[in-house]
Amino acid sequence: MPLFSIEKNKLESIQRKDFGLEKELQSLIEKNLDVVFNCQFVASEFATGPVHAGRIDTLALSEDSNPVIIEYKKVESSSLINQSLFYLSWIQDHRGDFEIAAKRTLGNETEVDWSDVRVICIAPNYKKYDLHAVQVMGANIELWSYKFFKNNTLYLEEVFRKSLTSTSQDLESGKNPVMVEAGKKAALTRATAVYTVEERFEGKPDKIKELFYDINDYVTGLDSSIEVVPKKFYVAYKISQNIVCIDVRKGHLFLYIKLNPSELEDLPEIARDVSEIGHYGTGDLEIKIMSPEDIEIAKPFIEIAYQKIGG
Repeated sequence: MPLFSIEKNKLESIQRKDFGLEKELQSLIEKNLDVVFNCQFVASEFATGPVHAGRIDTLALSEDSNPVIIEYKKVESSSLINQSLFYLSWIQDHRGDFEIAAKRTLGNETEVDWSDVRVICIAPNYKKYDLHAVQVMGANIELWSYKFFKNNTLYLEEVFRKSLTSTSQDLESGKNPVMVEAGKKAALTRATAVYTVEERFEGKPDKIKELFYDINDYVTGLDSSIEVVPKKFYVAYKISQNIVCIDVRKGHLFLYIKLNPSELEDLPEIARDVSEIGHYGTGDLEIKIMSPEDIEIAKPFIEIAYQKIGG
């Protein structure tokens, strides 16, 4: 679909152009990692050593403290996915190298969560064979396409991201697909430090579970591309970056919404600014949920955060 400018109620198509060099795209993304993917820059052209003899285009740390690999291509190329798989395997075997690089750039207090490694591929487009390959291989790879226009507008679109799936039998039985998938993976989860939604409810009353899934249904209903990502202490809902995180407690839920509280007026009594207060999850606006009425109060703020991130 072309991009149009509007001048006196008239649409004019904006022509496409491309970067002169692949490095220009890489440099632009690296300088704006916080805006595009809410990541912190770690390294550029990171050498994988004489044995592997490669260079990872960009290394970063996600808002959830997970390692991030970003690879770029200025033209359509299947080698982009192959390279990404190679580097994904490399970084899992060289965790110490990444942690040293992260501490060198971000400070010695930097902690890395290895429960997930995010791999992002950025290219103008992908062949149908590449799309099929990443769907069946099971690796945690995100495919993003870009379009660059002559008015210096850059458009990024997520093409593929691995997500939880459920069988038609699970859906027909009325079981919650997230819980079904979490239950199937529970044993593996504990052994590999990959977390599940189900773990958040251990020892919690049914009321809390019901409140959680009311919020879950609302957030995932905003956009089919919103991903549910269980972490060690919270559950994140994200597209390119987190929109809201849920911290499950025994008597209530805490929502941490990706908004700047200082830019908001008339915060409700159940909300507060936690930008200077330690908490689990990302997001500076905290809303305490104890009832369905509290969820209704929180919904407009979640919607604003979703729109700000680019929904």
